[in-house]
Amino acid sequence: MLIELDLEGVRLEMPTNTPILMLRESSGRRRMLPIYIGGPEASSIHFALEGVTPERPLTHDLFVSLFTSIDVELESIVITEVVGNTYFAELHLRGSDKERVISCRPSDAVAIALRAGVPMFATEAIMDEVGKVVAEAHVDTEEEILDEFRDFIDNIRPEDFQG
Repeated sequence: MLIELDLEGVRLEMPTNTPILMLRESSGRRRMLPIYIGGPEASSIHFALEGVTPERPLTHDLFVSLFTSIDVELESIVITEVVGNTYFAELHLRGSDKERVISCRPSDAVAIALRAGVPMFATEAIMDEVGKVVAEAHVDTEEEILDEFRDFIDNIRPEDFQG
């Protein structure tokens, strides 16, 4: 069974400044799948998230162009397994004659999937093995922020500013 993933972003682990790809289950238990990646791949993913179009195509842009030019459609990417500390992924392609599956690094798969606008998945087995339940950060709505500010104003006293 496959579990659809959303990209939460790329974070830096401190103090080593090592990029970590953060993927989360789209629904269900909402487990996180953190994967250490290289700096160039982190930059490529960041460019795709920001909608940056380089003057000349980067490697991941080139793959998407190549697929189009040879009449092959990238249908999805799947993160399949982890062996030791090495993660494996697949590009699932469909051509006019048949489907193809190509093994690759998860960071490359995600960078290509973002550019192609295709869904990202992980196997249930890998999510059960390394998926982590992490509380989601609550993002305050504008109304909640205003309510907090109103409460602050309503309860502030002059002596609060005396030091």
